[in-house]
Amino acid sequence: MQFSRLSRMTVVLAAALAATACGQKEEPKPQTAAPAPAPAPAPAAKPEVTVRLGHVAPLTGPQSHLGKDNENGARMAIDELNAAALEIGGAKVKFELLAEDDQADPKQGTIVAQKLVDAKVNGVIGHLNSGTTIPASRLYADAGIPQISGSATNPKYTQQGFPTTFRVMANDVQQGKVLGEYAARQLAAKSVAIIDDRSAYGQGLADEFEKAVSAAGARVVTREFTTDKATDFAAILTKIKSKKPDLVFYGGMDAQGGPMVKQLKTLGLKATFLTGDGGCTPEFIKLGGPASEGQYCSLPGVPLDKMPGGADFAGKFTAKHGQIQLYAPYVYDAVMVAADAMKRANSTEPAAYLPAIGKTDYQGVTARIRFDDKGDLQDGSISLYQVREGKWVYVETLGGNPAEAATAAVSEAKEAVKEAAVATGEAARAVGAAAKEAASEGVKAAAGAVKEAAEATKAAVEKK
Repeated sequence: MQFSRLSRMTVVLAAALAATACGQKEEPKPQTAAPAPAPAPAPAAKPEVTVRLGHVAPLTGPQSHLGKDNENGARMAIDELNAAALEIGGAKVKFELLAEDDQADPKQGTIVAQKLVDAKVNGVIGHLNSGTTIPASRLYADAGIPQISGSATNPKYTQQGFPTTFRVMANDVQQGKVLGEYAARQLAAKSVAIIDDRSAYGQGLADEFEKAVSAAGARVVTREFTTDKATDFAAILTKIKSKKPDLVFYGGMDAQGGPMVKQLKTLGLKATFLTGDGGCTPEFIKLGGPASEGQYCSLPGVPLDKMPGGADFAGKFTAKHGQIQLYAPYVYDAVMVAADAMKRANSTEPAAYLPAIGKTDYQGVTARIRFDDKGDLQDGSISLYQVREGKWVYVETLGGNPAEAATAAVSEAKEAVKEAAVATGEAARAVGAAAKEAASEGVKAAAGAVKEAAEATKAAVEKK
């Protein structure tokens, strides 16, 4: 069969195309990537809980310097607790301070107390004054909120039978007793005039002082009173001057105590002036001026430099807030006691950690803190101070736990022996060094003498 030329070309082209097709390799199909494994579930974040502690003190008025001092002590404790990143009950804890101003007024004290109750705070630190602390304590007790005061010293506060009330310093039964005995015995006062400011603190302390000073053999020639707002005491002091007392005791705060001692001296009354912790401040000296020189005060506990953590606290506090006025270390401890009870109870709920407060055995800045069945500090001690060259100077500590006082004394004695040993060692080294140097100088001198003698001998021989 014959093909046309066109037909033959078509056949050839078809064959070529077929050959080309047969020579091509099939491209591999892309493989589907295996699915990536699911990421492991992230560990559940720990829950966080905010613990709100109320703090109440006079932040305005004549006692505001003391109130702010207390608040600063509380804030320093709060800052340190937050820096420690505590976990309680499986949750991270953040502490907050709700600061309120009660103006040292009992009525205002109950108003801000109710405000804190309504805010459902986990605890209360304060109040500063006994006069505001006592009426407020009933509101906290009714709400089941623990209350720890670092400065209210009237015994009634813890004698009401409320399971929520605690204090971290000695009360006025302890303080008044020490003051009365000190006035009659160490200060040899035979006749005493007493003034108080009619506040729960001032009158309560004066009452305890009167009992103790009378029991110690002194005679109370008059008992006068003023207010915690007064500034003029001329009438009271003129009456007292006619009684010629050896000593005037004042139960009240520094805002009245300072001007009072100044006016006492202006009137020519030569009696020694003695007051309690409310006047044991730098402000008292500032207000009293030169008249404050030689006068006495008391303060629950021991001096700051003798407190277990006093030196460290003083350094941190003064760097941040300036001079310590009075109660800041005690308020700091009050916050730490509350936090310690929460940790031991493993709960921040008031009902859960309240029983743990009563079982506290905590080494604080101010002392080893343990409470009796009323919520008072066990074995509270009282220290006496005198103004010398414009400063409160420590005199002595009375009361407290004799065993712990002895331990502290032994500790101080050991430290003194250690310092003496160091000084002796340094002296011995100095003597040794001096002796060594002297011996060295002697050897040099002898060597020089031998050399000179040799040279002289040589010269003599040569001459001969």
